[in-house]
Amino acid sequence: MKNRINTKLIKIISGNKVTRLNVQVADTQRKREKGLMFVGRLPENEGMLFVFSEEIYGGFWMKNTFIPLSIAFLDSYGVILKILDMEPCIEDYCPTYDPGIFYYYAIEVNLGWFEKNQIKEGDYVKFN
Repeated sequence: MKNRINTKLIKIISGNKVTRLNVQVADTQRKREKGLMFVGRLPENEGMLFVFSEEIYGGFWMKNTFIPLSIAFLDSYGVILKILDMEPCIEDYCPTYDPGIFYYYAIEVNLGWFEKNQIKEGDYVKFN
């Protein structure tokens, strides 16, 4: 059986503005480890939601990831705590992008998507 990824529509609330984003849900260790590896193109309003079963501390890296991404780290209520920009690895150099905080969720999108949509730290995500 293939390791299928579920998709979900989430809403990001920024003041009175609601931005919709279709995400693939990575809610198992295997799905989280693969992430967006080997993806050549990510459509404009799509991304990946990483769901952890408990609060986690640590970063992400871009091994085998071909497109630049922005990532938001969220608490258990869906509040965006930190947003970072990430570039694909260059040859053998692959840095870790560490927010320096504990978080429950992370959302990866095309580089600059949060800024383009005026989404910032303190905004929040509705998952249903």
